Amino acid sequence: MSEPLNLGDLIDHAADPGELALIELDEAGVPVHYTYGELGALAANVAAALAARYRRGERVAVLAANSAHYVATVLGIMRAGLVAVPVNFRFPRGLIADVIADSGARLVFCDAKRVADVPPGLEAIVFDARSTTPAASLPDNATLFSSFVASERPTRFDVFVPQADEAALILYTSGSTGRPKGVVLSHRSHLWVVRTRLQSQPLAGERVLIAAPLFHMNALALAFLALSARATTVMLPQFDAKHYIRAIAGWRCTWLTAVPPMIAMMLQERELLAQSDLSSVRYVRMGSAPVSAALQEQIRALLPNARVINAYGTTEGGPVVFGQHPQGLPPPPLSVGAAHPLVALRLIDETGAESDHGELLLRSPALMNGYHNRPELRASLTSDGYYRTGDVFQRDAQGFYTFMGRRDDMFVCGGENIYPGEVERVLERHPAVAQACVVPVPDEIKGEKPVAFIVLKAGAQADEETLKRHALEQAPAFQHPRRVWFVETVPVASTNKIDRAALKAEAARRLAAVAASHTEQ
Repeated sequence: MSEPLNLGDLIDHAADPGELALIELDEAGVPVHYTYGELGALAANVAAALAARYRRGERVAVLAANSAHYVATVLGIMRAGLVAVPVNFRFPRGLIADVIADSGARLVFCDAKRVADVPPGLEAIVFDARSTTPAASLPDNATLFSSFVASERPTRFDVFVPQADEAALILYTSGSTGRPKGVVLSHRSHLWVVRTRLQSQPLAGERVLIAAPLFHMNALALAFLALSARATTVMLPQFDAKHYIRAIAGWRCTWLTAVPPMIAMMLQERELLAQSDLSSVRYVRMGSAPVSAALQEQIRALLPNARVINAYGTTEGGPVVFGQHPQGLPPPPLSVGAAHPLVALRLIDETGAESDHGELLLRSPALMNGYHNRPELRASLTSDGYYRTGDVFQRDAQGFYTFMGRRDDMFVCGGENIYPGEVERVLERHPAVAQACVVPVPDEIKGEKPVAFIVLKAGAQADEETLKRHALEQAPAFQHPRRVWFVETVPVASTNKIDRAALKAEAARRLAAVAASHTEQ
């Protein structure tokens, strides 16, 4: 492969343009095929049209569900020397406007479903590969994508060479703990990510399934990786458990990447799973949230031919953090691996001292430039160039790291620090439990105390007292959940991670209802 000049230049111009790059599925599962030549030409057309109108370094937003046009547009923006800003379309309209305004985007690419969410005063370019929306029905600020790129059809667009840390992307965090932060990522950092990942895990010949949203690092980084490896990507517009299963079986996907709640929802579709042949799957890369032992066990039973990779990464620090043990030792079941040889790691305890249990700090070539327009957040980067992740890990004697929980999720119960992830792992060791989520609720004496929401395995039975007793037998008494509620599924946020804020609200509602019934009695 010829070396890409920038992050938008991942498609090898010297390779066979007829190779299949992407199979785009709509919500009904109807496919459209794109070769590498077609996808590359589309990206070049976008780049040429943008370069004719905007100056290098200006920002361009993308507000849409997953599609081939989305991928080509992000590549084209970066290839033209502009900065791509993928925006979470599940944000409320007001927050979408805030994010786009904060980024300084001059233009918004969107699909027909989101054109109304484009802030007034900004031009919208509406993807129309599958849309039947006539141009006459669009608002005055909107132009069809096909018309926008038709004016520029270069045989080959001259891609630019970025300077040292020139920005390629701004990815906004979900905003679950406050105002979304724009993470500025450079061409150099994520070209390094692509090269480094391909050295350890070549994807040539794989058929990769992407259903996580492209506005999130998990999916976007995999799309870049697959393009560079010239793998074939099967792409869903967004995650739906039934569509996900049908896509695996129907297109013989070999490589899956997902966050644990996506797989947990997939496992609920027992009737469809029983009818589906998923034997093609060889790799399942789990990331963006911790994987429980119970979920790992279920994945291995469902996909016996697959290797399950328990991965870790952050938007700010990239997906290359951990890897294989330098002596080839097998990792413990819930470990994310040993330190990657090209990444420097530290664990810092509550006193700021280095420890085998504490907050993870990392430094690597993938590190962000910083947060866009947020000078007050400079403390996230230490004076010697480490990023403070906010994630707490345990390192064992062999050098393997295991995720313990978010520092922000920690709460204090009667003077004792509780990380929800530790309690969840205890509960998930019970043979009846498929998934556990622990959140704090206020307590007049203890300050806060843990309660748990439980999803049981198919056909399994357990009651509240059984799981309380299990927790008391397996962990310190202060960690045991004071209430246990059984649910069919746990709610997920816009990035398909568990929505802990929603569960806290639900716990408060349930406790208030119990208190009200006692008052009435």
